[in-house]
Amino acid sequence: MKTTSNKRFLNIRGKDMYVEIHGDEDAYPLLYLHGGPGESCYEFCYHQAKRLQESFRLIAIDQRGVCRSEMIKNDERFSLDDILLDCEELRKELGIESWALLGHSFGGYIALKYATMFSDSVSRLIFESPTFDFGLSGRSLLRKTAQISHDENMKELAEKCLELAQSDKSAKELMLKFIEIRSELGEKGKEIHIHNPNHETDYSFYTDQEWERFYKRTTIHNNRLLEGGEMFESLLSKLKVIEQPSILIRGKYDPVTCEEQMKKFQKDVPDGEVVTLRNSGHFPHFEEPDEFTKSVVEFLK
Repeated sequence: MKTTSNKRFLNIRGKDMYVEIHGDEDAYPLLYLHGGPGESCYEFCYHQAKRLQESFRLIAIDQRGVCRSEMIKNDERFSLDDILLDCEELRKELGIESWALLGHSFGGYIALKYATMFSDSVSRLIFESPTFDFGLSGRSLLRKTAQISHDENMKELAEKCLELAQSDKSAKELMLKFIEIRSELGEKGKEIHIHNPNHETDYSFYTDQEWERFYKRTTIHNNRLLEGGEMFESLLSKLKVIEQPSILIRGKYDPVTCEEQMKKFQKDVPDGEVVTLRNSGHFPHFEEPDEFTKSVVEFLK
């Protein structure tokens, strides 16, 4: 099979969207939905594009207002639904009848919502370290932060995290508190999400000035989603209506896809499978890239 790579901008619903397409045009189409919010597809494609393009037509995007895609203006209407509608319009633009979705973290949340809204457009679902419920993920992240804080002899911070995790605060309040607290750990904060840091990402394709511009653009996207609050609605009840064959790939040390959410997936998804990679945290696609690719290929093949 001849493999090609194409990076371009497509005007989708009035906005220029950054799109990467890797692999043969006739291969099985697979859409990658990044997490974050606002993470972009750069890091995923760096580690997985060459691996996956041998078997699939991998389509990866920077979502509306993220990184290389056109920015969202401060006075412009934007909500979670715009991301879903953009994906559906992109599918039509590319002439794809249906595609598999691969959603990482918050991208898993988007993938589930898209699959329930546009069921006929989705052939299979791959959830990588997803969150279906930000309240459960927030509490789990705070417990992991408490553990690291305790190991670093930051006992007051550890107690604060545990108190928050046990509180009755809303999903939005918990996530905002976690974002605020995470910075107090400095470099140690990376250990909340990353267990195996041996596979680094080279970001030198763009200059520091370009990355700074991308981050400023992404901040508007993030803030608007946080302010809107739609992302804090639990989607756990939606799992039982999934019609497509589905797989959940998680890292053993990932706090985002906590045990409660994994068990709910196993119980409610009739044609669902769970794969746990033993040397990963929240990012199996770069912490154990070969094992991740193997799991995706075996599932879709």
